[in-house]
Amino acid sequence: MFKHLARNALLAAVGVAMIAPTPALANWRTSHPRRAEVNMRLRNLDHRIGEERREGDLTKVQARTLRRDDRSIRQEERDMARLDHSHLTKADQRVLNQQENVLSRRIGK
Repeated sequence: MFKHLARNALLAAVGVAMIAPTPALANWRTSHPRRAEVNMRLRNLDHRIGEERREGDLTKVQARTLRRDDRSIRQEERDMARLDHSHLTKADQRVLNQQENVLSRRIGK
């Protein structure tokens, strides 16, 4: 019986440890200034895509393609941050900004 209780207590502790924020996870959620800027631009681009779609300036297919590209940039930002302890280097930011600029020009056409 005590083995059963000890096992359940251990499983509960492991479950809580998995849910409770650890310093690494808390740091991952913290906004680094370069990440914040890149992500703000991505939110603005996504908003512009929605506006252009609602106004009829983009077709459904065009909006879907642009959103797919937006998600691709978002994933690249996450991947870059993961490699540098949840931060973006200036070089990473420059690459992402260039990609965002291209996407921005494609939205405005």
